[in-house]
Amino acid sequence: MATLRIALRNVHRIFNTSAVSGRTTTVFSKRRLYNRLLYRSKQRGFLELDLVLGKWVEEHIHSMDENGIKALVKVLDLENPDLWKWLTGQEQPPEAVTVNPVFSAVQQRVLKNLNNHSSPETRATPGQPWVRGWDDIKKGRDSPITGNQ
Repeated sequence: MATLRIALRNVHRIFNTSAVSGRTTTVFSKRRLYNRLLYRSKQRGFLELDLVLGKWVEEHIHSMDENGIKALVKVLDLENPDLWKWLTGQEQPPEAVTVNPVFSAVQQRVLKNLNNHSSPETRATPGQPWVRGWDDIKKGRDSPITGNQ
């Protein structure tokens, strides 16, 4: 929550500039904010989200206004496992997340890519978690003693 407050304060500083001796100055540069948000979107520690969010933010951040930046910060503050499940349709997102325009745009892109590039039999039914493609402990006569050996 503290990072959200700091990011929103920085956004406010960028878009609300002050005139000093006839010229406009910003306390915090747009480029620096964009770089920070881009880094946060590409370095989440969750490879799938790094790729999806990083690419989307890289393409759209320069055309975003103040409200778009605020919406992006709210999306970046979400927890990785929850965000991934919501983006891929494994779980329904809360109403507060659903109305976020950045989340909606990223989710549309993810679902479009899933529909275009994955076969239906490899995907979970909507609202259900994905199933792993193997068993860690196989039961049977010829099964390994532990794991997938």
